[in-house]
Amino acid sequence: MSRPFLRRPILLSVLLALPLAACGEANMDEQAKARTWDKNPFFPKAMTMRHPVAGTVPRADPTREAPQPATITAALVERGQDRYAVFCTPCHGQDGRGAGMIVARGFPHAADLTSDRLQKASAGEIYGAISNGYKSMFGMGQMIPSEDRWAIVAYVRALQISHDAPVASLPAADQAALEATR
Repeated sequence: MSRPFLRRPILLSVLLALPLAACGEANMDEQAKARTWDKNPFFPKAMTMRHPVAGTVPRADPTREAPQPATITAALVERGQDRYAVFCTPCHGQDGRGAGMIVARGFPHAADLTSDRLQKASAGEIYGAISNGYKSMFGMGQMIPSEDRWAIVAYVRALQISHDAPVASLPAADQAALEATR
């Protein structure tokens, strides 16, 4: 007695296994591909590198180093304050003294940005610490574009200057606003 219903599943499994047997080790480094500047007859003008699609926005390279700004403007300090709030406040706190919210949750105390040592540090040293990290601080160079790192340095300098500023040196409107918070 022939059992044709058994032959079909066996034949089906053999047919499904054949494509898998044809696969070798995939090595993406040694596969055929066109590099950016290679000639490629597939595309018009034999150019592999294509022009961006109309309307696309180029992605900034955060590792591209920008020069230190020659002048510090109010807009630069405001940008620094904004970026500081995003990237630095969790560890250093809003006042820069190193007691941010993650310190309150058990992480090591962050550096006090208003300390004498950091007030004497050059702008390049602070920029380097933001970029590459320092002691237990992680480097943020891959996350924060270079221009924003310089803006943060400008804001840190403003924090340092305002740290021990006497209340009497503030404009009257700022003195009144400060008194209202007490």
